[in-house]
Amino acid sequence: MQRILIANRGEIALRIIKTCTEMGIETIAVYSDADQDMPFVKAATKAVYIGDSPVNKSYLQVENILQAAISERADGIHPGYGFLSENPQFAEKVSEAGITFIGPDSNTIQLMGDKIVSRHVMESAEVPVVPGSSGIKSKEEAISVAYEIGFPVMLKASSGGGGIGMVLCENEETIVKNFDSIRTRAKAYFGSDAVFIEKYIPNARHIEVQIFGDNYGNVIHLFERDCSIQRRHQKVVEESPSPFMSEEGRLKLYETAIKAAKAVNYKNAGTIEFIVDENENFYFLEMNTRLQVEHPVTEQVTGLDLVKWQILVSRGKQLPLSQHEIVSKCHAIEFRLYAEDPVRFLPSPGKITKLKWEDSEGIRVDSGYTENGTVTPFYDPMIAKCIFYGVSRQESLSKAVKFFNHIQIEGIKTNAPLFQKILTSDDFQKGNYTTGFLSKL
Repeated sequence: MQRILIANRGEIALRIIKTCTEMGIETIAVYSDADQDMPFVKAATKAVYIGDSPVNKSYLQVENILQAAISERADGIHPGYGFLSENPQFAEKVSEAGITFIGPDSNTIQLMGDKIVSRHVMESAEVPVVPGSSGIKSKEEAISVAYEIGFPVMLKASSGGGGIGMVLCENEETIVKNFDSIRTRAKAYFGSDAVFIEKYIPNARHIEVQIFGDNYGNVIHLFERDCSIQRRHQKVVEESPSPFMSEEGRLKLYETAIKAAKAVNYKNAGTIEFIVDENENFYFLEMNTRLQVEHPVTEQVTGLDLVKWQILVSRGKQLPLSQHEIVSKCHAIEFRLYAEDPVRFLPSPGKITKLKWEDSEGIRVDSGYTENGTVTPFYDPMIAKCIFYGVSRQESLSKAVKFFNHIQIEGIKTNAPLFQKILTSDDFQKGNYTTGFLSKL
């Protein structure tokens, strides 16, 4: 591949452009009206306009993106994350156009995109799953299953993701109250109103394993990331290694993640997500068939470029390293900096009149914005991913504390004050946190 179109925007588009430039690959950015002056548009070799600002008129317009790739003679398309990255129809159409889709094949995306189907696949592969149900057709059936496995339960959209389309139900009344709205929301967001129920695991950790496969049957892991600091089921802070898992527990987790990946003949970058209880019993949640937002954590821990690996595997190359050659070299932690009200978690779009932060050893900032840039209301309001790394967890946290104490952002509200609050928490400093941490902060 010599010309790659990036079917995405913002910081992930810039991240992909960086690796492509280092590999001598030309890049094609696609952009909407709202993004015409964004840094990623200027950084690409070529930029192509694809539509109006709303996502359904631009970044979700499959035909517009494919036409841009064909007209600019792209031989590869990188979907980034979000948007069309886990759309099997898009992956299939890219391949049919004779262009390489930089990710797993469409069949794998389809299989793992449906949480009910993926549960069955993992059960067949003897990968532990959270006790729960297959598809639920009615409130009465949902209530029956909930009593069978025991309250509280999670009511989830089968095709959901990013914390959208799921609600905690502590009793029969909450199921009755939320059942129809979850199905309606699932249909609107994901095109399917299929829902299912899983047992709610109290005091749980959300821990995922980065995996990578190639076309020759090789599958390896790149260690774990603890993603338990969440708000509204969406990740806010991620770190590796997990401060909670024992060495024995994490080795079992890696073994199970590889088993899950091999069960679907997985190729390219992917993530196996688990829910882990207080005793380190873990259960499969889902497989993300793409590059993760938090992939820089793994890159800093391993010293590897995951985007480069994606491109190499898509070119038909074997994995650059075998399992025994991959080592965890440091501790890394990522904070997702959003343009949002830090108390109500509502987006805060607007012009960034000041944007300054520390740039020193052990700090990596992946940002899609510059000073005087504008955060529009059309897309995810993430300003940057702030990654801190050092020989120990404490060193990484110390860098984070100093960074957020001195960061200067004006013109918009951000969740930086939330990070300051998290970092001063004794429980967080000790690594003693679960998915319910923010609700008690």
